Amino acid sequence: MSKRVVITGIGLITPLAVGTEASWQQLVTGKSGIGRITHFDAEAANMACTIAGEVPDFDVNTFINRKDARKMDTFIQYGVAAAQMALEHAGLEVNETNAERVGVVIGSGIGGLTMIERTMRAYEKGGARRISPFFIPQTIINMISGWVSMYAGAKGPNAATVTACATGTHAVGDAFEIIARGEADAMIAGGAEACICELGVGGFCASKALSTRNDDPEAASRPWDVNRDGFVMGEGAGVMVLESLESAQARGADIIAEVVGYGMSGDAYHMTAPAPEGEGGARCMRAALARAGLAPDAVDYINAHGTSTPAGDLAETQGIQAVFGDHASKLMVSSSKSMTGHLLGAAGGIEAAFTALALQHGVVPPTINLDEQDPRCPLDYVPGEARDAAIKVAISNSFGFGGTNASVVLKAFS
Repeated sequence: MSKRVVITGIGLITPLAVGTEASWQQLVTGKSGIGRITHFDAEAANMACTIAGEVPDFDVNTFINRKDARKMDTFIQYGVAAAQMALEHAGLEVNETNAERVGVVIGSGIGGLTMIERTMRAYEKGGARRISPFFIPQTIINMISGWVSMYAGAKGPNAATVTACATGTHAVGDAFEIIARGEADAMIAGGAEACICELGVGGFCASKALSTRNDDPEAASRPWDVNRDGFVMGEGAGVMVLESLESAQARGADIIAEVVGYGMSGDAYHMTAPAPEGEGGARCMRAALARAGLAPDAVDYINAHGTSTPAGDLAETQGIQAVFGDHASKLMVSSSKSMTGHLLGAAGGIEAAFTALALQHGVVPPTINLDEQDPRCPLDYVPGEARDAAIKVAISNSFGFGGTNASVVLKAFS
């Protein structure tokens, strides 16, 4: 029999703030975390896009000792720090008794691109002797899960997802299924990303995927707006503690929300473009609802992928209309990315966490910068201001390059 799975802890490091409560408060007040790039001189590098969602005021020494921090790329630091926050929030102590029943699955879409860039420059200046012996473990994606397991003492299932912008949602979904099958009692799950560097920004600029609204950074990410012109890159991490209901209740944990469904699909269509009319995303949402045993009209809210790209926003809207039919007009749909930008592999972890908090608090985050709604996208995108609503069921969507799609279904706990 499948076990019920609940969320008991959340850790967030976002362009809005370092910390879960601070990020949530900025989100529901409609605060943008987008600004000028400071990690490098984007204008001197002739980047078409010179704006991003950088994490403000992150002090790695608050979470990780200096010796270990030097062995990690920034994306690993973010993931480890967010995991520590989530464990503290959950009040989950890993000890000799439960260590083999607590696992980790945290991924990244791109991984240690910043360290790759720095190492290549060092190599060009000084040859192979300038390559750090820690270079490989600094950059490979599963090292987030490895470091988290070492810091926490978690000896259960340990893996990493790498599915572009669907990474974080796949990690949460995989963790849900591991617990539901009875293979672990708790999982630390989510995604992390930190590739606001010349290669990262330059690569997306070359593919013309990024917004070039450089003169107005806070208004650049504008999902479903007729004047949207691409996504804004963000960085950070979103990690949650998922736990069997039995385990959570046995230790008297506070329960934030319940995970009830998970769906995946592949577009089999194009390297970067979504399938026509959002067909792949639609199949993904249907699979998640089927796993949850819920009809489409049970859903109240969707935290959309909503990247602010012309093709992606339209395809997701069409996919929602295909799945929900007449009920689509009654749904509330919003995009956290209008405030955080697109955190690539970290997006799904952060947005699943925001969705859980929306269920817990009865507040739907807004979509900001939706000044002139695209007439081809006619849904209720909660424009401008957060909305109080007693939502019971919500979906968080993530769709990635390569046509990989992930959806998780969450319920208010009762």
